[in-house]
Amino acid sequence: MTTISVVIPARNDAEMLGNCLEALARQTLRADEIVVVDNGSWDATAVVAQAAGARVVTEQTPGIPRAASAGYDAARGELIARLDADSVPPADWLRHAVRRFERDPSLSVLTGIGDFYGSTPLVHTLGRVIYLGGMLASMTPYLGHPPIFGSNFVMRRGVWEELAGEVHRTQREIHDDLDLSLHIKPWMRVEYDPEFRVGISARPFETASGLYRRVSWVVPTLRNHWPDDAPWARRAARRRWREEQQERRASA
Repeated sequence: MTTISVVIPARNDAEMLGNCLEALARQTLRADEIVVVDNGSWDATAVVAQAAGARVVTEQTPGIPRAASAGYDAARGELIARLDADSVPPADWLRHAVRRFERDPSLSVLTGIGDFYGSTPLVHTLGRVIYLGGMLASMTPYLGHPPIFGSNFVMRRGVWEELAGEVHRTQREIHDDLDLSLHIKPWMRVEYDPEFRVGISARPFETASGLYRRVSWVVPTLRNHWPDDAPWARRAARRRWREEQQERRASA
């Protein structure tokens, strides 16, 4: 059976983390390990994680990119799954992911989507349509593959081992999942599965400033990769890789 680690970056999220860990305890296929990255919390985040049997990794420098990367570095599984502290996965979440990877050896990253909880229906709509829907619709053609959703994805360990030294882990106000998406190589296959879902909190979108803050991180994330990873450069890289593969097969 394929081994799987779940990585959860957390900063002062003890209550929501507890709900996330309870959901992981109800999985029909249990994780081989859960790694909670305590990103400089001053609440009971680490205590809650340890009480649930998670392994706590400490990353004192604030920032999701740094915390998430520390968790991936520490993970031991053949597959590395990612949730946020406010993610609430359904009972078949891990089983669904492991089956997908075991059935498809060419799959590099499986990414899903979120269903908002908390707040109001209007906030849910804004988050789903403007933020999640907008990112999926705009970034898929830009990247040449679906964008990775940081609250709900699974990647093979080899993907992280290849990209760990490239990601912009020291920058705070960027989207770590979009940054990871931009580092994906032409030979890596990312698949979006609309049935691969978790609950996520609507709290970041309850205010206009919260929504603006999330959207504003897109530009500096893309700027880090410009122009080397502009859409035309990415298409050219994929084309060169396909041509190289064809030449190798022809000469074999």
